[in-house]
Amino acid sequence: MNHPNDIKAIIFDIGGVVARSPLIGVSKFERQLGLPLNYLNVAMTARGAKGAFQQLETGRVQFPDFYLQFGNEMSDVNFNNQAYRHHCQRNLNACPTLPTHLSVDGKELWKTMMSEASSYNDPIIQVIRRLKASGRYKVAALTNNFNLAPGVKEGDDEALGIAPKEIKNLFDDFIESSQVGMRKPDPLFYRYALDRLGVEPHAAVFLDDIGMNLKAARALGIKTIRVGIHDVEPAIRELQKFVPDVDLFSSNSSSTKQQKL
Repeated sequence: MNHPNDIKAIIFDIGGVVARSPLIGVSKFERQLGLPLNYLNVAMTARGAKGAFQQLETGRVQFPDFYLQFGNEMSDVNFNNQAYRHHCQRNLNACPTLPTHLSVDGKELWKTMMSEASSYNDPIIQVIRRLKASGRYKVAALTNNFNLAPGVKEGDDEALGIAPKEIKNLFDDFIESSQVGMRKPDPLFYRYALDRLGVEPHAAVFLDDIGMNLKAARALGIKTIRVGIHDVEPAIRELQKFVPDVDLFSSNSSSTKQQKL
């Protein structure tokens, strides 16, 4: 077992860790449409690498084409109901009544998701600043994100959820799926990040809010910490065990504060 001091890099997800999770926005949208919990989230995941959301995050589809493709996929009750029934069976849950017709506006769903991802978790930001100031660790971001279309400005709908310069500058390295053409949980994306940081898997700690992203990282030997989308403090306490030489809680509020940047 590696000693905590063997850790050389701390890698943070952005949406759901440094920023609020877009999944909170998905849940809001599901409630507005009277859909079962996680219906749209399951539908997105089930599309795999060919889904609009996944292709946006690897730069293979752009705005505004994304909105139409995304809306069509989220409105496809035949595919989505089958995916949700499988989700219920896998989790040994009784399957609720599923929609027979659905019309999802891809742009409105996206705006709802990215509005949540535009608020930032101050306790996590303070942790990043303390780690960076210590000079003892490489501090990086590994994010599934998307490219802005030419001419899009800050404040435009298409810019919602894009990490601003103030966030990117917190890190020694900011590794983006849209620039690399790979996304989590692809093992090659993690290996690319490790190579770029110059560290071995056992010397890295990765924080994310999504189980399958963490599972893929663990399979490579990376230490992982799951971050709660409503409460980040337990994750900070777990991270503290890996970096005992940096006080992550000095002057930190015990509550999870969000701030708009």
